[in-house]
Amino acid sequence: MRAIQIVSLDGPAAVQLNDVPEPKPSADQVLIRVRAAGISFPELLQTRGLYQFKPDMPFTPGSEVAGEVVSAPEGSGLAEGDRVAAMVMLGGFAEYAVAPVDNTFKLPDQLSFAQGAALPLNYLTAHFALVTRAHIQPGDVVLVHGAAGGVGTAAIQTAKAFGSGRVIAVASTEEKRAVAHAAGADDSVPVEGFLAAVQELDGVDGVDIVVDPVGGDRFTDSLRSLRTHGRVLVIGFTDEGQIPEVKVNRLLLNNTGVLGVGWGHYALSRPGFIRHQFEELRPHIESGIIRPPIGSEFALADAGRALTLMDERGALGKIVLTTT
Repeated sequence: MRAIQIVSLDGPAAVQLNDVPEPKPSADQVLIRVRAAGISFPELLQTRGLYQFKPDMPFTPGSEVAGEVVSAPEGSGLAEGDRVAAMVMLGGFAEYAVAPVDNTFKLPDQLSFAQGAALPLNYLTAHFALVTRAHIQPGDVVLVHGAAGGVGTAAIQTAKAFGSGRVIAVASTEEKRAVAHAAGADDSVPVEGFLAAVQELDGVDGVDIVVDPVGGDRFTDSLRSLRTHGRVLVIGFTDEGQIPEVKVNRLLLNNTGVLGVGWGHYALSRPGFIRHQFEELRPHIESGIIRPPIGSEFALADAGRALTLMDERGALGKIVLTTT
């Protein structure tokens, strides 16, 4: 089968399309004919050896896929031909991949394979951040940084699905802010001067939750944007600046908090948690509130170009690879 491999740590342009053996599922795994694979920030980091998980080279990256079941264990509830989305953890940028039964879900008819491949990492992270960590409440005002990217658009839709009264998107260009509005944001503001812009919005006297997958210099103003009992969710650091530091006196004075969002370790160490998350998301998928926006689709052979687009901050919605 064809698969993308990382053979050196020289960045996105160095990935290769190679012929590799088809994976063999173990007793508790599902073999999937991959139709689409999602691209996320960890894969970009892996091309330079900067991600904490460092498989021996050469290896096939890709943690999330959608496609059709080729084979599944008895009693799994899955059968040959079922449309599924899955967290495969590694090996998704290929024509076939294997995934644990517990991480494989029937894909609702409302979603395409590309949209299915956009679900697992971003939407499960957004659900964990907003529901499990922040305990989002009906009417909460949610501010989302990086709002036009995969995590940002997932956070917008998940916040709306679980009761946010108002979602404010932060994005650098008018084009990106339009993507955020299309995903469901109620308001949008530019990155530069976002705090002042938020404070000028009618009816906003602070925000309850800040979703921050970016980090960098905007972190302090995120804290300043919070109302009492507000919380900043630290999801990642796509900004190339320094990792921000917290002056804890600000938390004490304003009764606010900073919460880490480490979905992967938490979910993978708790059997059944990912399935629980997906079942909580399913009715919102079926209702249409959650509908992953696909910004770009690339053929498998063009994985280097797709990763470069992410590297250059050009993602508008989710970037996916397709194998057909």
